[in-house]
Amino acid sequence: MTRPSTPERTRPAHAPAAAPYGERSRVAYLFLSPWIAGAALLTVGPMLASLYLSFTDYDLFTSPEFTGLENYRRLFTEDPHFLAAVWATVRYVVLSVPVQLVAALAVAVLLNRASRMQGFYRSAFYAPSLLGASVAVALVWRALFSAGGAADRVLSLVGIRTGGWVTDPDLALLVLVLLGIWQFGAPMVIFLAGLKQIPPELYDAAAVDGAGRWRRFLSITLPMLSPVIFFNLVLDTIRAFQVFNAAFIVSSGTGGPGDSTLFYTLYLWQKGFVDFRMGYASAMAWLLLAGIALVTLLIFRSARSWVHYGGEER
Repeated sequence: MTRPSTPERTRPAHAPAAAPYGERSRVAYLFLSPWIAGAALLTVGPMLASLYLSFTDYDLFTSPEFTGLENYRRLFTEDPHFLAAVWATVRYVVLSVPVQLVAALAVAVLLNRASRMQGFYRSAFYAPSLLGASVAVALVWRALFSAGGAADRVLSLVGIRTGGWVTDPDLALLVLVLLGIWQFGAPMVIFLAGLKQIPPELYDAAAVDGAGRWRRFLSITLPMLSPVIFFNLVLDTIRAFQVFNAAFIVSSGTGGPGDSTLFYTLYLWQKGFVDFRMGYASAMAWLLLAGIALVTLLIFRSARSWVHYGGEER
């Protein structure tokens, strides 16, 4: 008895041929053209223009006059406020970024546990990040820490009278640091996503071996979460170096008291749009880019010793 033969698949007699590579490339570039034009006109072009202006004396009203490295020389040798701005920015980054990451990780670990109100708590903790560095938030923050503000009144109940944090050179920077720490919602969400990727079998095996919660956190959570910590560290460090709105509002654009809140971006704005020394401000902008690139490179180099990826042999 013979098996019935299966019908062969018929192919269309005139199947359309694939378009030539050159034609496909032209179509791809046609769809990419809006992005390419935007990048050229709004990013690459202004960057090259600012690089040229950094070597000129330019006041926005007259033609730029080429001066070579004069702007850079003045920054390092004749401008005491430049070093003050660098120091205030570095202190802000060193104080705010680590504490913000620790707070975000701690809250993420707590929110990772199943509970009825989990969605509400996640939304509540993420809400400050939705507001961002808005002018309204900075104004409220300034009112809270001004003389007679809520923070001053609460501390006066226990006998501590500051007279206002924003007018105290020793406390004004702390106001901005607290504002930066308060907005930890974005890294918290990223930490939550990373915690969901850790296999629960690892915790079960460690619990069977007698490891407590703290030991499981140190031996499992932190190593498995190290790539996420690295990612948040890079993003938050870059973001902290570029803080402007909060410092501008809290200090009324002066960077005071005593240059304690004179962040680098605020001083750059003063030079470019108050003193109209746009060439000088362009030189400052390129130094900021170089500084952020150097710090980012150092973070990447250090990651070799503490960032662990799944399946990696060591």
